[in-house]
Amino acid sequence: MISFWGSIFGASAQKSFTNATVDDFEQMLKKDTVQLLDVRTLKEFADGHLNGSVCIDVYNPEFMKLATAQLKKDRPVAVYCRSGKRSAMAAQQLSEAGYQVTNLRGGILAWIEKKKPIVKE
Repeated sequence: MISFWGSIFGASAQKSFTNATVDDFEQMLKKDTVQLLDVRTLKEFADGHLNGSVCIDVYNPEFMKLATAQLKKDRPVAVYCRSGKRSAMAAQQLSEAGYQVTNLRGGILAWIEKKKPIVKE
């Protein structure tokens, strides 16, 4: 019985996306093929976001429907949020749907701490 529960919990604990440092994430964004996704609220997005990002709130019940309508599976997805927790959740959902996903470790807070540029609306 232990192996049964272990396999269930072990399978759900596995991640199928990559976590990247700010510098690695920035290098990834220099590639033309990368789709940049901000999974925070629209208000957070308006307060400051990475240039070229699309905002889809991961807590929106329609998140996956909206994401699959806007993102192409044949191009990598770079995802971020405020601190990295929501984006890890989104990255897991997207990777399970067949996307190649990289999550920004530490989120936009880490990005700003490294004095990287953001856009404000």
